[in-house]
Amino acid sequence: MTIVPFFSSSAKVWDDIAWVPAIEEAGYTGWEIVSDGNYRLDDPACRARVEETLASTSLKVTVHAPYGDLNLATLNDPIYRESIRQICTCIEHASRLTDRVTIHPGYLSPVGKLMPQKVWNLQKDALREIGRCAVEHNVTACLENMIEIKEFLCRFPEELIGMTEGIEGIGMTFDFGHANTVGKVEDFLQHVGKARHVHIHDNNGLSDEHLALGAGTINWERAGKIIASSYQGIAVVEGRSVEEGKKSLAVFGKCFV
Repeated sequence: MTIVPFFSSSAKVWDDIAWVPAIEEAGYTGWEIVSDGNYRLDDPACRARVEETLASTSLKVTVHAPYGDLNLATLNDPIYRESIRQICTCIEHASRLTDRVTIHPGYLSPVGKLMPQKVWNLQKDALREIGRCAVEHNVTACLENMIEIKEFLCRFPEELIGMTEGIEGIGMTFDFGHANTVGKVEDFLQHVGKARHVHIHDNNGLSDEHLALGAGTINWERAGKIIASSYQGIAVVEGRSVEEGKKSLAVFGKCFV
């Protein structure tokens, strides 16, 4: 199987875009744009800067949809509708650059905790609507597993698979750094062949630190081998800086073969 390394850094969404060409210089094939801050694809000025920068490189692209203060499972209908709208708008603009967009699931609000089944149903309905938009724009919208915060939906593989299966236009992003915070790396590895997209970064199992590969507790020799034998496509290294990304790329080259 062939796995292609991309780089992404949500820590830099408010930074000047001048850092991006260093992704290619570090040896990465592509950039996952986090469509937030200075990189929102629904903002014409931001989009123009992104497209101008990409034109100066050979970087390929995937996109991570905005997620700050959005909730695809809220019982507050105006916020629910706006959350879906922003993600669909991102998919529309992203389709000019890529066929893959990662999206976050919703979460249980204090009110939602009183009606958890309704919350799960709302999330499913949101995915159906987003999936229709994705199909229209020849994109796969990939729902991502979340970190160990109990209010988040889809922290476990069975939840992520159950939430997405059977919805046209919807796939899954397996995030192994997130999986480590819930102690489920091995469980996600068992299903990695079902993923349409993969995120990799490290931590010590307690919080979402986005450390360089090898700087935390994930056994990348084992994980990389299993991923490489079961999955074909893009693996996005999510890092705090390009310098740390270089360290991750060295580990990637040894383990994802």
